[in-house]
Amino acid sequence: MGFSIGDLKVSRKFYDHAQALLGIKVLMEVTAEMTGGDESYLGYGADRAFFWIGNAKKTSPQVPVACAAENRKIVDAFYAAALAAGGRDNGKPGVRPEYHEHYYGAFVLDPNGNNIEAVCYRPLTDQQG
Repeated sequence: MGFSIGDLKVSRKFYDHAQALLGIKVLMEVTAEMTGGDESYLGYGADRAFFWIGNAKKTSPQVPVACAAENRKIVDAFYAAALAAGGRDNGKPGVRPEYHEHYYGAFVLDPNGNNIEAVCYRPLTDQQG
């Protein structure tokens, strides 16, 4: 999955900080020199790149992205880190039973207005850490 964004440097700062707690980091970088133009791309993932952002000439429509978190503390930490990295609140951490009985998520808008979410589906009684 991937989408085009406006400023890759600004977006990288956001994603590097917001997704680090989820175990997601830059695994691949495709520079403008490699593309033969002025477009660059970053591939994020844990053990393989599965989420891409790039500064293509035409930005993508806003896209929602949800990433799984091991526990609710990580969802809370994701939310705080994402806001500190320039994200905007789009839903504080909390249970959202309208989605799922144990759905605990937090929503943040990235610098391009994309809704980025961390979610934990595990019941509170099954939480560690």
